[in-house]
Amino acid sequence: MSREQRGPNEKLGAVLALAGISNAGLARRVNDLGAQRGLTLRYDKTSVARWVSKGMVPQGAAPHLIAAAIGQKLGRPVPLHEIGLADADPAPEVGLAFPRDVGQAVRSATELYRLDLAGRRAGSGGIWQSLAGSFAVSAYATPASRWLITPADSSVARDVGPGEGSGAPLKVGHSDVQKLREAAEDARRWDSKYGGGDWRSSMVPECLRVEAAPLLLGSYSDEVGRALFGASAELTRLAGWMAFDTGQQEAAQRYYIQALRLARAAADVPLGGYVLASMSLQATYRGFGDEGVDLAQAALERNRGLATARTMSFFRLVEARAHARAGDAQAAGGALKAAESWLERARPGDNDPSWLGFYSYDRFCADAAECYRDLKAPRQVRRFTEQALSKPTEEFVRSHGLRLVVSAVAELESGNLDAACEQGVRAVEVAGRISSARTTEYVKDLLHRLEPYGDEPRVVELRERARPLLMAPA
Repeated sequence: MSREQRGPNEKLGAVLALAGISNAGLARRVNDLGAQRGLTLRYDKTSVARWVSKGMVPQGAAPHLIAAAIGQKLGRPVPLHEIGLADADPAPEVGLAFPRDVGQAVRSATELYRLDLAGRRAGSGGIWQSLAGSFAVSAYATPASRWLITPADSSVARDVGPGEGSGAPLKVGHSDVQKLREAAEDARRWDSKYGGGDWRSSMVPECLRVEAAPLLLGSYSDEVGRALFGASAELTRLAGWMAFDTGQQEAAQRYYIQALRLARAAADVPLGGYVLASMSLQATYRGFGDEGVDLAQAALERNRGLATARTMSFFRLVEARAHARAGDAQAAGGALKAAESWLERARPGDNDPSWLGFYSYDRFCADAAECYRDLKAPRQVRRFTEQALSKPTEEFVRSHGLRLVVSAVAELESGNLDAACEQGVRAVEVAGRISSARTTEYVKDLLHRLEPYGDEPRVVELRERARPLLMAPA
């Protein structure tokens, strides 16, 4: 359905011309983005012509899908007002700001927490459905540069006077912060074992809204405030990571930006680096290798002389992943060597942050294997996956499933079809036990690589075993 404006929408027409998108092309892109969110849209070139020449405003998620489709072509976010659709049902650009002022940072984060809950209660994906496909790697540029320039705020003390909030002002103490840290630790464990889509993991946004937001809006000293911002940053990064794992890239991006801003308020430079590393992994996963390198190097630059050896190793490993996706074998190899060297310097007594508990030599080998997969070096992939798979645990189930798929790809590229299918069957079994869109995408990629061998009995068997996984609702 649509409603009519007064006169043509010249803004939309101008931006379409700038992007070089035809009416038919825009209709196709909007329909495709809608399909990614379970929407059945049937727009065509006539629909777009009405939007432009008659000023018709499509209803529901369509205006935001139009903005997302044009933004993908331009390589940057496109706000609704730029395309003359600002009076459509609002989906605010919440979570994309990186405010300089601490008070504004609190408002930006808590607004995002509230929006997520509204989306969940609305059903069918809520606000995130409206923002379908609106991930834009360029949105990370300002947060990264501001964090590099000033990685810590001068003071975060907050004194809420009577009448400034609802009810009596909340006085925040260290015990309140500890509860958030315990929630983050529980969430990390569930996420690794069951995937970002598991119902226990999905409670993180609820915790942010119900627990973290009231604390951030309360009164606290500078010391307590730093700890509060740090714990909130950890939880917010986790919410982003879980959204990333379930394919909600637009939500993940907003959580990551707010997590980085909270880490700056906490004056926790290693944690800020960890958020940037998460941003880098997302950018790399989405195919933006060069931008992934920039984000990983931003994490490294501010942490020289501050982070532990194990932390620096992880940052260099993330950099290697981005170099490999960008096709730079020499840079990827150098970053991997540096990551391994840092890891060898790590000692049990080092004061490693709790959020780095997942990182071990096995994890290094797993990511090194993915680097060499992207660089099309199957012998190296096999060497590292053998080490990565040598100690499977029930603690990191999703990671084990991803490693099995990478191993299957290496076997296939080495000409070992039977071994590839064997590893693929094991990967499908693991993927069926967790809720992770990312793992499912890895399995889909493997099946795509096996298409030339579609009539082989083992390939047919693997495809049949994977069918329930691929048909499961997103």
